[in-house]
Amino acid sequence: MRTHVVLPDELVEEIDEMVGKRNRSRFLTEAATEILRRERLRRAIRDGAGILSDEDYPEWSTPEKVADWLRKLRETPSIRGNL
Repeated sequence: MRTHVVLPDELVEEIDEMVGKRNRSRFLTEAATEILRRERLRRAIRDGAGILSDEDYPEWSTPEKVADWLRKLRETPSIRGNL
């Protein structure tokens, strides 16, 4: 799809110096894709924050308890082959 986007001259010049005029669209596509990936991840982290309560998951209430839980999980024979 073709679209019209207004960018500062200095930014376009820097992009062209970095990747060349013929690669401008590819570069901007990759940059936008990466920013969207990060924003989706940021949104998922924000939306998921706090959904696991200490009361429901006491083994995840501190970093030390998480490490102990993970160590025990890895020692479980039926789980060990899947981690």
